[in-house]
Amino acid sequence: MGVEQSGFAGFANPVDPSPTELRAWAYQPDSVPLQSMPQDWDLLVAGDRLVGSLFELAMDRNCPARRFALHCLYIYAADGIRTNFRAHPKRRLRKLVEQAERAGDEPMVNWAHNCRMLLAKPHLFVYHDWCEGGLVRSGRRLA
Repeated sequence: MGVEQSGFAGFANPVDPSPTELRAWAYQPDSVPLQSMPQDWDLLVAGDRLVGSLFELAMDRNCPARRFALHCLYIYAADGIRTNFRAHPKRRLRKLVEQAERAGDEPMVNWAHNCRMLLAKPHLFVYHDWCEGGLVRSGRRLA
């Protein structure tokens, strides 16, 4: 019935997946292993076109690719903040942060907190933490 139950046949264009393809893959991530994706696939999908889907996946505690989606949200936020919102709209990030604070669990609330900290203190940006999954793996809140 839902995306979760249907089979995933793969991406028509893995460099530019559709939101539907991304969601289908996220519930069956072993169908196309991350190692087989194009280099820096996380950076490719962490853009405005897919951020809504990534946010939904990161909010879903039952999504098998949740950590990947959260990792992409960290990339998205850092890219927006570090470019003074030339890369992504500030309003969109602010709405996602507020929604995560209202309805998210600990990993999502931590993401929202860390986004607010980076906004206030851009010197807290460390590439490993924001773009290579360090904050996702550690669950750390920036101070």
